[in-house]
Amino acid sequence: MTTDAEAVVRAAYHAAEGHVLDVPGFIDEFAEDGVFNNVVAGESYRGEHLGDQVVFMAALAPDIHRELHRVHVIGDVVAVELTIEGTVTGPFETPAGTVRATGARLGIPTADFWYVENGKVKEFNCYVGLSVMLAQLGVHPDFAAAVASSAAAAPS
Repeated sequence: MTTDAEAVVRAAYHAAEGHVLDVPGFIDEFAEDGVFNNVVAGESYRGEHLGDQVVFMAALAPDIHRELHRVHVIGDVVAVELTIEGTVTGPFETPAGTVRATGARLGIPTADFWYVENGKVKEFNCYVGLSVMLAQLGVHPDFAAAVASSAAAAPS
């Protein structure tokens, strides 16, 4: 049995699928003062920017799909364990420059927490496995540079 809160969340996921990509429909699932928190990246989106991450992911992997593994509903809270899947055919902008499309397959473990009030998303907290995503894109940490930088910054 699907609850109203779960139906709202599933409609948001559907709107964000690559074969659908209905950004206005995604945004419409949110309350007027709703917020989308990309927790791992430390970013929050409101208003017309609620769909920014949907657009970003669809540009990176136009066939983007969210495979929902477990959906738990506790009243108006919906917790979802999922994998974000897709093929990287778009560029990935980084502070050091652009990583060109690689054709790599993404399978990013993610946990989402949706807080629904009066049939609309009040808050959406997304915990995406960023380190896994970066590795799948071929972006690996530069530990040597971090060690050198910290040694240079250390007090004498």
